[in-house]
Amino acid sequence: MNEIKAPKGTRDIFFPEIEKWHFLENAIHAYYQKFLYQEIRTPIFEHSELFSRGIGSETDVVQKEMYTFTDKADRSLTLRPENTASVVRAAIENNLFETIVPLRFYYLGPMFRYDKPQKGRYRQFQQFGIEVFADDSPQLDAEVIFTAVDFLKKLGIEAIRLELNSVGCPQCRPAYLDVLRQAARVDESRLCADCRRKIAGNPLRIFDCKLPECAETAKRFPLLGDHLCSECRDHFTTVRETLSWMNIPFQLNPRLVRGLDYYTKTAFEVTSGQLGAQNALLGGGRYNNLIKELGGPDMAGIGFAAGMERIVLHLDRPKQVRGKILFVAYGDPQWLPHAVQLAQVLREEGYPVFLDYQGKNLKKQFKRADKVAAAFTLILAEDEIKDKSVSIKNMTRQEQVKIPLKDLNAWLKKNY
Repeated sequence: MNEIKAPKGTRDIFFPEIEKWHFLENAIHAYYQKFLYQEIRTPIFEHSELFSRGIGSETDVVQKEMYTFTDKADRSLTLRPENTASVVRAAIENNLFETIVPLRFYYLGPMFRYDKPQKGRYRQFQQFGIEVFADDSPQLDAEVIFTAVDFLKKLGIEAIRLELNSVGCPQCRPAYLDVLRQAARVDESRLCADCRRKIAGNPLRIFDCKLPECAETAKRFPLLGDHLCSECRDHFTTVRETLSWMNIPFQLNPRLVRGLDYYTKTAFEVTSGQLGAQNALLGGGRYNNLIKELGGPDMAGIGFAAGMERIVLHLDRPKQVRGKILFVAYGDPQWLPHAVQLAQVLREEGYPVFLDYQGKNLKKQFKRADKVAAAFTLILAEDEIKDKSVSIKNMTRQEQVKIPLKDLNAWLKKNY
C-alpha cells in the first residue's frame, strides 16, 4: 500500500515550531485588543458568489486559485481564499453595523489558494488581519498601517519596508483605465498571454504580474497617481503626513495595486529584507465600495491581511526552559494510583504535570523527566507512601528534599 502523505501545499505543525505559533497568536490577541479590535471567526467555506463579487471576477484569485466545489444540494461553495469578503458578509448578515461599536475586527485562521508552493507560501496558509468599518478618514488609514508596522517591530522583525500607493476611486479610475488600456495595446506583443487578457478586463492587474518582461514593459505605462481626482490626492497626502507624525518611514510605489479588485484610495504592502523573492509579510488598503457591493450600507472599510507562515520564519526558535513542568515519578507500579491522584491534584492547582504510565524504573523516569525539561520531579516510593510525604528533585541543581504532602502546595508556591 502506498504511503498516505499530506496534500501538496499543506504541512503539519508540531513541537517545537508550534511554540512559535502560540507566541504569535497570543501576541495578536494582546496587541489588537489594545486598539479595541474584537475577534471575529467566519466559516472556512462560503458561497462562491461572495468571492467572485467581492474580490473581482477578473482577478487571478477568482480565475485560477480558488478551491471551489459543488455540494450535495448542487450549490457552489469555495474554501475562503481571503477573509475580508467573509468579514463584510458576516457584518451585513448579522447586523453588526448597528450593534457593535467601534466597528473594528481582527481574525486569524486558515485560507486556501491553489498556487505554486514555495517557502513561506502554501495552499493552505494561515493569515491574521484586521478590518475597520464606517470611517473614511485618512488618519485611520495611517493608524491601521501603524499597527501593522509596529506589531512586526514588537515581534523583533526590523528589516521591513513599507510601500504606499493610491489606487484611486470610482470617480477617477475609469478615465485612467482607458488611458492604460491604450498604452497596453501599443505594447501588447511584449506582454504575456495572461496580461494580454487583462487589458480588456482590468489592466491594473498587469502591474501585479511577476514576469520580468511584463514588469519591464509596465514601467512605460502611465501611472494612476498622475490621474487621481482632488479628493484622492488630498486623502493620500494626509495619509503620508500622518505616518510622518507617527515616525513610520515609507516608500512610494506608484505601481503597487495589490491583487484584489475591491481596493480604493490607499493601498500598502510591508515586505521583509530577509526572505528573498517571496518577501511580502502583509498587505492591505481601503475598500470603500465593497460593503455596498455585497448588499450592505454605503460604508467605508479598510484593513490588511498578514501571512503568518512568513512571520513565523522571522521568529527565533523557542528555547526549552525549565520551570513549567512537574514530573510525577513512582518507585513501583503498585504506587501508580497514588501518582495519578497526585497529578490530578496538581493539575487542579494549575500546574502542568507529566506522568509516565509505562511502569519504568525510577532511573528511566528521571531520564524522561529530563527529556521533557521538567523543573521538578515529584517522587512517590514506599517511604513516601507510608508517611504521606513526597520527595522533590530539582532537575537543574540535582538537589532533593522531602516534605509532607500537606505542605506541597505551599512549597511549590514558594519554589516553583
